[in-house]
Amino acid sequence: MSEGGEGVTGASRVGSKRAGVRAVVALIGLLYRSRQHRERERERKREGEREDEWWSAHFFDMMEKMEDDYIPYPRIEEVLERGGPYPQVILPEFGGYWIEDPDALVPPTPSLCDRGDDGGGGEGEEGDAAQVGYGYRLESNDAARAYRKHFLGKEHLNFYCVASSHGNLIMSVKHEEVKGQEYLHVILRSRMKTMYDRISLAELPELPSVPHLAKLLCEDAVGLRFSPVLYPKASQLIVSYDEHEVNTTFKFGVIYQRFGQVSEEELFRNSEETPAFTEFLSLLGETVDLQDFKGFRGGLDVCHGQTGSQSVYTDYREQEIMFHISTKLPYTEGDTQQVHTHTHLKSYT
Repeated sequence: MSEGGEGVTGASRVGSKRAGVRAVVALIGLLYRSRQHRERERERKREGEREDEWWSAHFFDMMEKMEDDYIPYPRIEEVLERGGPYPQVILPEFGGYWIEDPDALVPPTPSLCDRGDDGGGGEGEEGDAAQVGYGYRLESNDAARAYRKHFLGKEHLNFYCVASSHGNLIMSVKHEEVKGQEYLHVILRSRMKTMYDRISLAELPELPSVPHLAKLLCEDAVGLRFSPVLYPKASQLIVSYDEHEVNTTFKFGVIYQRFGQVSEEELFRNSEETPAFTEFLSLLGETVDLQDFKGFRGGLDVCHGQTGSQSVYTDYREQEIMFHISTKLPYTEGDTQQVHTHTHLKSYT
């Protein structure tokens, strides 16, 4: 019995050792696979960090360039290679937009006695549209045009005041009745600026005197003595003074670009117009002969034909506009730069 018992015990020991070895091997395998998993996770994390670092560095690099007014627009060639439909406006690669600051209100119009050049607007007139509370303002100078619009050729009175603390002053006053309501158009001019207003007499207790009208437009205008202007041609002098800074003539450049053209040299070599481009020009204005043209010529030659024989012109709301059309300017064969065309259009490109 003892010999058999010893054999059983020995076999058990051998089995236990084998089981122990298998357990150790399995444990080592688990540890190895666990280590591999952790290493793969760390590698993924490192790759992700490297990618994040690249994007972060790229982002901040772009931000730094944008601080220097650099906007990453794609090249025109790249946009054309992508195929249609082609955008009318090429957008920045990373997008972007502009928001007007709603808190940036238009500063109030300074008083007549403050230094400035802009005129005010009368109540119920165009001036109200200019006094909107946004961070931008359309160009407007109602005071400069008010005399021609409301006074010239109509019954009105002009007054002057000398040796005041604001220098010499000129005032124009005109009475108007609209739908049973009485108004006074008043223009007050000083060396600093001109102010115009339309005052309702219903809001005043009595018909104001000329010094009172001056005070209504400028609170600092007190103790002034006005005298009537008795010069026969005063109206012509006054309207010339009011409009000496009013610009009624403009010129714009129109450059024709064919599909695939991306350089100035290519654009300025276009000397022929497509029907679509001709139709577009007809929307801008009337094609006129430059020889002996009597309207605003916008720097084009109307005597010797050195800037072509035709151009496009329009008179829009008493504003004369001459268009410099690239295809109508002289074309010189063999001149890659087209210097003559470039001279007239360089300020538009």
